Amino acid sequence: MDDATNNKRFWTPGRLGLVGLFLTIVLIAIYSAYTERDIQWGGVFFLLAFYALVYYVGAVTAGKKSTNLRDTMLAGRSMPIWISMFTMAATWVGGGYINGTAESTYASGLVWVQAPWGYALSLIIGGIFYARKMRRYQFTTMLDPLESRFGKKLTGILFIPALAGEIFWSGAILTALGTTFGTILGLDFTTSILLSAAIAIAYTIVGGLWSVAYTDVLQFGIIVIGLYLLVPLILSDAGGLNSVWSEYTTGMEKMGNHYSQLIPPLDGWKDPDWGPYFWNWWDYALLLIFGGIPWQVYFQRVLSASSERSAMWLSIMAGGWAIIAAIPAVLIGAIGFTADWSALGVQETENSAIILPYVLRYMTPEWLSALGLGALAAAVMSSVDSSVLSASSMASWNVYRPLIRPKATNRQLQKTIKRSIVIVGVAATLIALNVQSVYELWFLSSDFVYCILFPQLTMALFFKGANKYGSIAGLIVAFILRFGGGEPVLGIPQLIPYPMVEDGVVLFPFRTLAMVSSLITIYVVSKLTARVCPPLPLKNMKKI
Repeated sequence: MDDATNNKRFWTPGRLGLVGLFLTIVLIAIYSAYTERDIQWGGVFFLLAFYALVYYVGAVTAGKKSTNLRDTMLAGRSMPIWISMFTMAATWVGGGYINGTAESTYASGLVWVQAPWGYALSLIIGGIFYARKMRRYQFTTMLDPLESRFGKKLTGILFIPALAGEIFWSGAILTALGTTFGTILGLDFTTSILLSAAIAIAYTIVGGLWSVAYTDVLQFGIIVIGLYLLVPLILSDAGGLNSVWSEYTTGMEKMGNHYSQLIPPLDGWKDPDWGPYFWNWWDYALLLIFGGIPWQVYFQRVLSASSERSAMWLSIMAGGWAIIAAIPAVLIGAIGFTADWSALGVQETENSAIILPYVLRYMTPEWLSALGLGALAAAVMSSVDSSVLSASSMASWNVYRPLIRPKATNRQLQKTIKRSIVIVGVAATLIALNVQSVYELWFLSSDFVYCILFPQLTMALFFKGANKYGSIAGLIVAFILRFGGGEPVLGIPQLIPYPMVEDGVVLFPFRTLAMVSSLITIYVVSKLTARVCPPLPLKNMKKI
């Protein structure tokens, strides 16, 4: 037996993980000594122990089950419903979800806490209307029905917004983790993001969807248990639930008549306190509900289910778990709003985006804040690994296979996925390091898929007359109407004179206008061009 074979057997994923853990501790120690930062070593060791456990489950345990392309992408289409349900819920309940929910509760009131119920409805609607049909045709990725209806080249173009959505989503939740680590542990933003991204990329390469699913179950358990253990202890120190909630609703009512409610009144547009914000509220609500459906990260779990029925129910039950996981974040936002920060010897944070780690840092003992940090780290990694694998699966299956190497074997496609995981993971990490606004990235990722992909996927699945010309026309209309409203994150100015502009922000629901217009355009143009471009049947182009 040659030396190369011996080295390969010696450097197993487990041994590589131990070496990586040791090097991480050494590097953090050197970093601490060099920068003279006040590192909370108790929290650091707790976090590294958690990461070691996650890596072991992902790379060593689940990695043994992944042997071929079908396992890597779809877990052999044999994933038990209880695992599928938790991996689906864990994917949506990421760092942006937890941090963003607490931020909105603290800064804007319950009426703007839209993500928990918006994504829950998204999962329920997706399960009832989309999951069963996708699983029935045994598609491999979300883009397969688009390839079947509209062709390979157009699907390659539609891959771009799908990829951008996954990368922005991953960047947003890595950004959330970076700010949390900096607040609680004293680690700087860059170190926190690089550490978490490296671990998530490592075990995803080794085990594919099985690794992601097994670690998601572990991570979601830590999220729910950690936060539900944490909140009662903080509430008891803050005067109890009744006191906190009464003070919170009273304070929010002073900011506006409806800020302590869950949704605005139906005639909110007549209310001077709402005005154009009523339409803006509905624009974002619909964006979350329907923009949460056309994601490969969602359909990868749907398509891994053992049957149509399982695909539907895992999605519906995951919606319920998403609501359950958001309750502690809402309560922490309310606690932060009502806290007497001066009595704690610190100033109230000027950055509402870090209210959750701020509460953990200054309103809990060190061991308890470490538990909360573990829950947040779990939330982040459960979303990052899923998004990176999903984007890589589409890149290999819907771009590399049909457009670059049509005769690629399953083994070659599996290698392409692993290489893509590194590329996509690095891209998301670079975005997280350069754009430090969690909420902007979080909404922007759903924005792309809502305006551009939702009409395309819906018409491909449910309109038999949809053709390539209709798809192209719908894509152009959605692009013009959406980006004509401008996008501050990307530096795009407003080009279309939409009404309801306040302080440079377009409150007119132009995102929903773009989505609905795209749907109508696909339908009308497909009907008009049916003879010139006959519609193609919906079918699975290639199975694995």
